[in-house]
Amino acid sequence: MVDVAGHLGMALVWLAPAWFVIDRRKTAATFVAVGFWFGMLPDVDLVLSNWFPTVKHHGVFHTVLVVSILAAILGPLVGWILKEALDDSDWFSDAAERNALSLGFVMVWVAGLSHIFADMLSAPDIAEAIEPFWPLYQQSIGIDLVWYNATWFNWGLLALGVLLNVALYYWQKPSVGRGASTAS
Repeated sequence: MVDVAGHLGMALVWLAPAWFVIDRRKTAATFVAVGFWFGMLPDVDLVLSNWFPTVKHHGVFHTVLVVSILAAILGPLVGWILKEALDDSDWFSDAAERNALSLGFVMVWVAGLSHIFADMLSAPDIAEAIEPFWPLYQQSIGIDLVWYNATWFNWGLLALGVLLNVALYYWQKPSVGRGASTAS
C-alpha cells in the first residue's frame, strides 16, 4: 500500500485520459478535480474497522467487486450533485449534463480501482496483501515494486499526476461554451 499522497497521485494519473474523451476542458477539469478524491475510497475499511471489528484493512473493500458496487451507488449521486450544482455554468458541458450519472460512476470507479492498483505495487510490505479479484480469484496479488514509506515514490506519484493533468489542461484546446465565445 502506498500512502495518501501516492493514492491521490495514482488517481490523478488514472483519471488523466478524461482530457481525451470529455468534450470541454472545464468539464474534464471538474471530472479530475472531483474524482481524484475517490482514490481513497477503498480505505473506508480503516474507518469502518473502528466500529466493526470484523472489517480488516486490505479486505473486501480492496476488491474490484466492492469498488464497483460503491461506484454504482456513490457515482450517480456524485454525478447528480455535479449536474445540479454546475447546471447553467460553463464548467459542465451539455454532454456531461446528459450523462451526469454515468460520468459520476466512471469518476468514482476509475479512482477507486487506481487505489487497488497502487496497493498492489507495494503490498505486502507492512500490510496484508490484497485479493483484488475476490470472490472469483481468491489469491493475493502484489507486485511489490516499492516500499510503503518511500517518500520519493508517493510524492513523486502525486507530482506526476498533478503535472500530467496541468499539461493536458493546457494542451487541450479551449472549446465554445453555452453562449460564450470561449470557455477555458
